[in-house]
Amino acid sequence: MKLALFSHCAIDSITIDGTTHEQIGGAACYGGLTARQLKFDVDLYTKFGKDFPQQYLTQNKINFENSLSDKLTTRFAIDIAGSDRTLKLLNQCVPLEFTSINADGSLVTPIFHEISNEMFSKIKKDSSFTLVDPQGFLRQVDSNNNVILKKTELDLSGVNAIKVNPEESQMLVDGNHDEMMKALQKKGVEHVIMTNKTEVSLLVKDKIYSLTLPNKEVYDTTGLGDIFCATFCCTMLKEKDFLWALCFAGGSAQAALDSKQVGLLKIPPKNAIETNASYFYNLVKYRSI
Repeated sequence: MKLALFSHCAIDSITIDGTTHEQIGGAACYGGLTARQLKFDVDLYTKFGKDFPQQYLTQNKINFENSLSDKLTTRFAIDIAGSDRTLKLLNQCVPLEFTSINADGSLVTPIFHEISNEMFSKIKKDSSFTLVDPQGFLRQVDSNNNVILKKTELDLSGVNAIKVNPEESQMLVDGNHDEMMKALQKKGVEHVIMTNKTEVSLLVKDKIYSLTLPNKEVYDTTGLGDIFCATFCCTMLKEKDFLWALCFAGGSAQAALDSKQVGLLKIPPKNAIETNASYFYNLVKYRSI
């Protein structure tokens, strides 16, 4: 099976406990490598500059075409303290251009304005299953280039699944957690996922299914949402079962945290994801709203 992934590659300077690690990243890398672990082919729609080690994508058999830009790769400085992190935008690469999709489903997860509303609309029309992580649509920078979130109108019609945290939800809709999930559903989304640190909730029709990740020690959380989204998307495409998709996605995030690794080294292997998913399947709680 094949996943189409729309996102910029990035180069991140990640600072944890006073130590800085320079890593390649972005949803393109975290999501793409996770999908490869799950035995999916990946068509990556991205842009990067000559400063990006594209052989890393080639070695992992991730397909990409016309991705090299004259402008340097998107860069972030990321400062992590526990489960909280601050981002500063250091450089922004050129926007993506739409080309037709030949894949089983699409993962749309921009990191900073690389996907226009017009391109997003075309992706939805050309894809049989679309999961969106809207973070890159919502991000702006202040006068010091610190990344902040801004209220944004986003057309979610034709979206099969969305993954948001509470702060991102507040930029799209209003209300408490349940009300925001229902409001996103009313915008046309079939599967609404809200992650709140170790709490993961999924709204389908009139029921919310929830999981609590047992990990108590948080290290590098960079890319965790991308790993989660890629796993949910691939499992939905393969199994057509949202409960298994939720458990696999939670299982992949837990396995990444358990690795205590920085950057792409935390991408979990398939067997660790499957082991956690089987364990989580018996722990899912649900309630009607």
